[in-house]
This record gives sequence, structure tokens and C-alpha cells, in this order.
Amino acid sequence: MKKMEKERAKRNRTLTLTDNDREELIKRVLIPKKNKPLTPDEIRNKTILADLFDVIDYLPANSADLIIIDPPYNLTKNFHGFKFTSSTDDEYLAYLRSWFSKIVSVLKPNGSLYLCGDWKCTAALQRVMSENLTILNRITWQREKGRAATHNWKNGMEDIWYGVKNPKDYYFNVDAVKIKRRVLAPYRENGRPKDWEQTGDGKFRLTGPSNFWDDISVPYWSMPENTDHPTQKPEKLIAKIMLASCPPDGIVFDPFLGSGTTSVVAKKLGRNYIGIEMNTEYALWAEKRLLKAEQSPAIQGYTNGVFWERNSGKQMLD
Repeated sequence: MKKMEKERAKRNRTLTLTDNDREELIKRVLIPKKNKPLTPDEIRNKTILADLFDVIDYLPANSADLIIIDPPYNLTKNFHGFKFTSSTDDEYLAYLRSWFSKIVSVLKPNGSLYLCGDWKCTAALQRVMSENLTILNRITWQREKGRAATHNWKNGMEDIWYGVKNPKDYYFNVDAVKIKRRVLAPYRENGRPKDWEQTGDGKFRLTGPSNFWDDISVPYWSMPENTDHPTQKPEKLIAKIMLASCPPDGIVFDPFLGSGTTSVVAKKLGRNYIGIEMNTEYALWAEKRLLKAEQSPAIQGYTNGVFWERNSGKQMLD
């Protein structure tokens, strides 16, 4: 059955699929057999097309260095045919508990886990994290997208809870996630720049990362990473997490893969990936993005091993 694509402006770079794309890309996904254990080699660098609840008991334990989870928030939202319905706080917490501990079992003893959410569900996320892991931090990132609210404050922030299995043994590379910021009031010592450098593009300083991220651009129509997924996370956001908490050639697992951002970023940064997605169209988007990543490994806002602040002039790609 043919899919009807939206009519788009010529400059719109949102990913699309042809019928031929679908026929070819479906060959790349892994459709697991029912009630059969999955081996690490079988699922490495694969998009698993399945309902998480059908495969969760058959995933290999202690196999992922990093797990990134972007579950449905406690909101009513239609994911192209799959509708997630908002519930009470207790019901949403029960939903999280129905799968979270099993996902944690996939994490290596020295692994890290990041769990995404918004203001409405963040209390439940903290609860389920604290029941299974040691929480090390809560990241808040500025999400500048969407129309203004009419009867409330517009939601411009989201949370990411960060936890580990063993707080005395985990991977974290702070040097890999420094930000290059423009210096507005440059200070000199003995006539030389102090803690900043003069470049052809201006004066900049490398700064250590905090738990508030205001340098992220949410994907939109003119960005090559953009898809029609309603809750797509930016590649730059995932790249920060991955560079900090997954060693080179390590394994990143995303049980709610969506349009494939985690897998794509892993490929671009030299990590291995495992992704689970129940929506066939989303899984195919992920596979097409993975193919494109082989030709163009660039991540918007990340160049020459450095993250640039938003609107610095270096964060944009052709």
C-alpha cells in the first residue's frame, strides 16, 4: 500500500521515503522471532522492529555501556497511529515500573543511563530512577520550539535524569563535551588573553559542561536531521550524552528509538547501537538516516571536537 507524502516547500529538508525506499529499508531491520533470546552479536548495530514488551525479557543482560531512554511522556499524543494517553501520576509510575528495571538489567555494571521527560512526568522519572540506580544529576535543556501557550507558561524546558549502577565505577569524559562560547568581556593578563583565544571568527573560551544546556536547537524543516516524528530529539543533545558517557566503540541502547537519532549519532561518533522501535515507518526513517550518516557524519553544532553555543555562526551546516 502506497504512503502519501506531504507536499513540502522546495527548501524543506525533512526526511521522506519513497515506496522503493520502504521495500529496500525493511530488509535492513531485525524482526525477532517470538520468545527467542537475542544474542549481543545478533542485535549489535540493528534496528529491532518490535514492541518493547515482546522482546524485553529476551535482551542480553549486562551488554550496554550506555542506555538512553526517551519514553512517551505522560501526555496524550498520537505517534502516527499509536496513541499514548495521559494518565494519573500513579498510573504513569506503574507504566514506568512495568519495564524500567528490565531495561536496567541490560546495562553493564559500570554503565550509565539517561531518562528523558518533561515537567509533568519528571517526579515519576526521578522515583523510578532512584529505585533502580544511583542518580548523579538532572540535566535541564532549553527546548525552543512551539507556539506560545494561551492560559499557562509555555513549556520551554525538558529534563534528563542521569544515573549509574555503580557510583564508584562509571565512564565520564568531561573533556569531550566542552562548549565553545563567545567571550563578551575578554580579560588579558600581561597583555595576553586569559582563558580565551582569538580566532578569525572572534574571541572564544572553552567552558566545562553544566547541567543546564541552552545551546540546543530542536530539529525543524530546514535541518537535514529533521523528520516528522512528533518528539524527535536533536542529534546534538544525544551527542553530548554519548561522548560523555559511552567510550569509543562502546554500545548504546535505546528502547524507544523513534526516528533513530540515538543510532544515527552512535554511527557518526564511532559507537555501536541497539534500537527498538514498534512503528514500522519510524524504523524505516531510522534506517534511511543511518544510510545518510555513512555519507555525511556531521552533527549540527559540533565541529572539530567541540560543541558550539547556539547562534555562534559555527553551529549551522549547509
